[in-house]
Amino acid sequence: MNKKIIVALDLDNIKKAIKLVKELKKEVYAFKIGHEFFYNFGINGYKEIYNICPRIFLDLKLHDIPNTVQKGLKAIAKLNPIFTTIHISGGDEMQKIAASKNNKKTNILGVTVLTSLDKKQTLKYYKEKNVNILVKKFAKYAKKNNLRGLVCSPLEINIVRKELGEKMILVVPGIRIEKKSKDKKDDQKRTLTPKEAINLGADFLVIGRPIIESKNPLDTIKKINQSIK
Repeated sequence: MNKKIIVALDLDNIKKAIKLVKELKKEVYAFKIGHEFFYNFGINGYKEIYNICPRIFLDLKLHDIPNTVQKGLKAIAKLNPIFTTIHISGGDEMQKIAASKNNKKTNILGVTVLTSLDKKQTLKYYKEKNVNILVKKFAKYAKKNNLRGLVCSPLEINIVRKELGEKMILVVPGIRIEKKSKDKKDDQKRTLTPKEAINLGADFLVIGRPIIESKNPLDTIKKINQSIK
């Protein structure tokens, strides 16, 4: 299966989510379940999606003391997602414990810097306005602590690949089908098109709104797949 797209089911309507999964499952690599879906529909909702398509990226971005994260990942492992996430900023011990929970089914990915943050926000909260430097540091820590892969914005793919090489998995959100207009509001600050991100070295692309809010989601994803072949 040579699919690259992970469709984000950022929805509070489970009927719509189920309809989308049935319609798109042959055209995608996986479906991402994040906070909105999981907190609305819980494990039962997760299982409804899993029973249609077992390739799930459970994106809960754990960030807590190591013992709590360890117990959380133990529970998540029972759900058999292909990916799940922790924040790299949780520290070395938390990352090492998370990495120990990697198995053949579930890969633990480290979140570098959220794609909603720009240099003003990273300076304020991380004391570093150069996002590239910050992401490079986080990538280095993730590799050292044996995480299987990273989540980073498309604008940092090249930097991360140079730091990590080709083995670590790169899952990339912040994908927009068209170039973003300066006049258009978007909470994703650091974006690229699917083709640009794949050409830079992304393994998988997370795409939500451009697909699930389109008039014809199946046609939209087919066009995206064609563009990155």
